[in-house]
Amino acid sequence: MASMLAARLIKAGEPLRVEQVPVPDVGAQELLVKVSACGLCGTDLHLAVDGDLPVMRTPITLGHEAAGLIAAIGSDVAGLRKGDRVALFPSACCGACRFCLAGRESLCEVSQVYGMARDGALAEYVAVPARSVMVLPDGVPFDVGAIVTDGVATPFHALRSRGRLRAGETVGVFGCGGLGTHAVMLARMMGAAQIIAVDVNAAARDRAVSVGADLSLDPAEGDVAKHIRRHLGGRGLDLALEFIGRADTVELAIRSLDKAGRAVIAGVGTGRPSLPPLMAFVGREQAVLGSFGMDRSDITDLYDLIAAGRLDLSASVSARYPLKRANDALQHLAAKDGGVVRVVVEPGG
Repeated sequence: MASMLAARLIKAGEPLRVEQVPVPDVGAQELLVKVSACGLCGTDLHLAVDGDLPVMRTPITLGHEAAGLIAAIGSDVAGLRKGDRVALFPSACCGACRFCLAGRESLCEVSQVYGMARDGALAEYVAVPARSVMVLPDGVPFDVGAIVTDGVATPFHALRSRGRLRAGETVGVFGCGGLGTHAVMLARMMGAAQIIAVDVNAAARDRAVSVGADLSLDPAEGDVAKHIRRHLGGRGLDLALEFIGRADTVELAIRSLDKAGRAVIAGVGTGRPSLPPLMAFVGREQAVLGSFGMDRSDITDLYDLIAAGRLDLSASVSARYPLKRANDALQHLAAKDGGVVRVVVEPGG
């Protein structure tokens, strides 16, 4: 039986074990993808470093942001060929539930997230349902194509699908790591009039300004909501995006809203944020929305923008590691020194 190298989670919170495992079999409706690039994100840190997210089983291969080449095709798969460039939707969706049929794959009722419910792409090969891949345009490099599937598509979904950003609106981004940095870039591309970045890390704030933020604020240096209103001439934000997942930052994002403002919460955590007094919240017609992941259309539309030269993500890959150094890659991301947007593992490198 043919074997391959894979980075396996044996126990939550412990280093991955990079070892030889069998190349996965391919079912009739599946593909075998030779992985060219796999991005790492906060979810991987929660699994492999912090140990505070559940997995369906162990051992399991991590990695849900991936792109590569089709190496084998199941007998019932049509429309794809060996050698095609593809990217993985971050979870294996059913394609048949009410949400998938409506194009809202982020809410698929039976989805299996790679690296949590089924083996992921921190490996030389990964087996995936054919319906879970998207063709990667020739103009999109594998590393960029990989990180788009989550690190860029998640903030795009929050801005466009959930936040309904309109040109000329004011936007606040709370948390300027990889997701927040891309949110700033995308909000600028989508026509935001003013973008305010909020983060405790000076390097992250500086980076946010370099990619399009008009102002950066440190929450340790005063009342952010008051600073925002002072900068906007007494108004609050039309749209606030929270990418941290803490109760206090969610509450801060809501307090920073203008009348009819929307707060979109994409950060995931265990806190229980409070709403403002109902008289103020209801009377100002404000909204608080959850935003989970992305839909296929978010990813494919971003690929079209990149291929057309409208969106440049060449600086978003902060570091590249071979698969044998997957743990070093995770530690690089975990350092959170403000200089990292996305770290990519290249199994063929």
